[in-house]
Order: sequence, then structure tokens, then C-alpha cells
Amino acid sequence: MTATAKETVVHLLRHGEVHNPDGVLYGRLPNFHLSEIGKAMAERVAKTLVGRDITHLVASPLERTQETARPSAEAFGLDIVTDDRVIEAANAFEGQQFGPGNGSLRRPSTWRYLYNPFRPSWGEPYRDIVVRMLAAMHDAREAAAGHEALIVSHQQPVWMARSYVEGRRLWHDPRQRQCSLASLTTFTYAGDTVVSVAYSEPAADLVPVRADKKFTAGA
Repeated sequence: MTATAKETVVHLLRHGEVHNPDGVLYGRLPNFHLSEIGKAMAERVAKTLVGRDITHLVASPLERTQETARPSAEAFGLDIVTDDRVIEAANAFEGQQFGPGNGSLRRPSTWRYLYNPFRPSWGEPYRDIVVRMLAAMHDAREAAAGHEALIVSHQQPVWMARSYVEGRRLWHDPRQRQCSLASLTTFTYAGDTVVSVAYSEPAADLVPVRADKKFTAGA
């Protein structure tokens, strides 16, 4: 590594479990907070990160990410920088129960949103998510140059960023994302080039068995 190519690490953290008794796709809707398990997940992540060199902390504006970021902010003595670019993907089915087994796929009113899984037609284009996530990661990397940054975001945006960096196609089966609740997807940069991507689940033992098995178009 050259003297000008500083190693910088950017962690993308998915938020913890959300209190969602009605099982709706909450997307960007307000007033969805962490459950008690979700709060424990956030605390676990903060404890796991102690000893890391985190100097910059970013979170999406939604309550669940802000609450997930809070224990890490306290552990590192950092302010939370709110960045709209790392928000959840927009989705036409926000506020609805949606998925196999609940009849939603048989309703004619939903079909107009399902004609193109490659864009996707039900929400924000995959490429738009990649563009905004990479821009936010670039700024976080610059803010933490030579150190580490933590960005608290959502499953789909994290998976889109990783898929793009690792050269995978963007359209995919949401059930196959490797991005569990409170998981860390870690990008190591040499200068402005990603040289490695790692994945870990510091709160794996706290994840409810069914939490990541149902269909979601982002969480």
C-alpha cells in the first residue's frame, strides 16, 4: 500500500429487530421503533465494536436506525450524522401485509406493481439505491480517512451496495440476501478502492427464527 493509499474501513450495519405486531412492510413509514430484542441487538453490536477505530457514525433518518446507532454513538463518544441517502428503499406496498401465503399476490390491485422484477416495478430502482449508497459510503470514508466509519442502514440498501461492489446482478430474490438483523457488512478500502468485503452477525443468537425467513422487499 502506498503512502497516499490509506486503509479505511466502512461498516454497513443493518438495524435491529423492529416492533411490528401486525407484520406490515414498514419501509419508510414513521413510528416503527426497535423491539426489546432489537435494543439488545444494538447494545450487542456496540459491545462487539469496542476496540475498533470508529471515528464517524452515520444513520438513516428512520427511528429504527437512529435507535440502533445510539449505543455505538455512546460507546465511541460520537454524534450521529443523519444521512437521507442511506434510508430504506421506497416501496409501493408500505403499510401492507405482503408476501406468499397471505393472498396479496392474488389481488389484481397488486399486479400492476409486479410486472418488472429487474427494475423493480414496485419501488425504487436498484441502480438508484446503489448510486446513493455508494455516494454516502464515499463521504463516510473521507470523513474517517485512515480510520473506520459506521453507517446504520437497512437490508436492501446494504445488499445493493455489496452486490454492486462484488459484481453481482442487482435483481434478486429478497429471501436470499445475506444481511441479517444487526449484521455488519464491512468494506475495507485502500485509498478509494475496495480491497475486501466481510460479513458478520454479532447478534446472530438474538435473531428470531422467523425474522429473516419471510418475504420482504426491504427492511
